[in-house]
Amino acid sequence: MDKSSLQQQVLQRLADDLLHTEQAARAAHETATHEENIAENKYDTLGLEASYLATGQARRAEAIRQAMANWRQFCPRPYNDRQGIQLGALVCLVDADEQRQQLFLGPPGGSMTLLSGDERIQVISNESPLGQAMLGKCEGDEVSIQVGPHRQQFEVLSAV
Repeated sequence: MDKSSLQQQVLQRLADDLLHTEQAARAAHETATHEENIAENKYDTLGLEASYLATGQARRAEAIRQAMANWRQFCPRPYNDRQGIQLGALVCLVDADEQRQQLFLGPPGGSMTLLSGDERIQVISNESPLGQAMLGKCEGDEVSIQVGPHRQQFEVLSAV
């Protein structure tokens, strides 16, 4: 699997999300400022609600822009046995039920599932609980995280 191709897929998906978020923010802003939505009494809150929505959409757009900047600067490096799993690693984990999952460890803001051929790859942040638990681990090591009252354990099958 080509890590730079995965990176480009993340960037494209973020660009699509940004476009939709900006369109939603514009629509909410137009609703909030439209003359028909001026409050006539204290119970008429459509304009106020639309302005809150527009503000939230604008914040979301800014978060996506920051994620895109992080992913543009990101340079996935090859796996190094001495350092173990680091930012940019493509990792295959297996759980106790022999269920495998492919993970691409990237910078914040890119949580999504990608396809590479027939393979599903979950993109996770190095700041996520699983991402943090994997840092420094090598092939054959155990990775465990606490999810609510349950502990989940995985084995690192491979890392590249």
